[in-house]
Amino acid sequence: EKRLNSLSNSSGQNTSSQICPSSSSYYSDPNESHAWSALSRNRTLHPRLDSGISSLLPSDSFKYLTWHEVEQDIRGSQLRCPRVREGPSTEELLFRQEECTWPAQKRVLEKNKWETWLQENWEDCTNLNLSFQDLGNPYQVANFHRILRRLIRVETLWLVDNSLVDLSAIRLPRCRVLNMNKNHLTSFKQLPKIPQIQHLSLAENHIESLTGLSSLWSTPLESLTLKRNPCEFHQNYRKRVFSCLPNLKMLDGILKLPEDSSPPETNIFSKICIVS
Repeated sequence: EKRLNSLSNSSGQNTSSQICPSSSSYYSDPNESHAWSALSRNRTLHPRLDSGISSLLPSDSFKYLTWHEVEQDIRGSQLRCPRVREGPSTEELLFRQEECTWPAQKRVLEKNKWETWLQENWEDCTNLNLSFQDLGNPYQVANFHRILRRLIRVETLWLVDNSLVDLSAIRLPRCRVLNMNKNHLTSFKQLPKIPQIQHLSLAENHIESLTGLSSLWSTPLESLTLKRNPCEFHQNYRKRVFSCLPNLKMLDGILKLPEDSSPPETNIFSKICIVS
């Protein structure tokens, strides 16, 4: 203001209009100067929108919406100011229970994984035969154990000839019939936890001792098969098995006999073999 006043005082004229270049410096033609001033007045009286278009477009109502909130189809020519907007994060979408925005390949993988999970449906399986699986790779064994851990409702399970060694970490809470013939078990301690077992077959394994058989004492076990195991050749084999499992009704396909109920003989002379 002081400079403007000084200029006005020194020249005797008001030179405040000189703060911007005069129209005469750019337009020598008076007609062009008049048109420029008219255009300036029009801009002042009728301000444009932020895109420079004076009329509203169909997309004006979506001006402040992010891309994932636009429900109607809008063409690019309808947009007043096309721009790239950052979408919500994956965590936010999951929190909102909206459609996932992962890349197409990842979505396909997740979909296939979910479909496989539904197709397996191991939790609802009640009767299952997984025999002769030829488990020769550690990955196969680990995946096999994963499936067994999901069998929470299975009642009849066949695991014949699978080279199984130890299933002590597996629990089958409802299993009543279990067939593990032709595997590599060496002890009853390697059996899965089977509190409801009624029929158990362990033929053609490598069980040498009856130690650990008492772990099945609290179960409702009715029949047991131990054919072709080294323990079958122990002295008083049947009596020892029935003494550990008093509720057992059948051993190796033979019903419990009266002599199976008598305690094992402890007479020292019964162990002496006489050759004449």
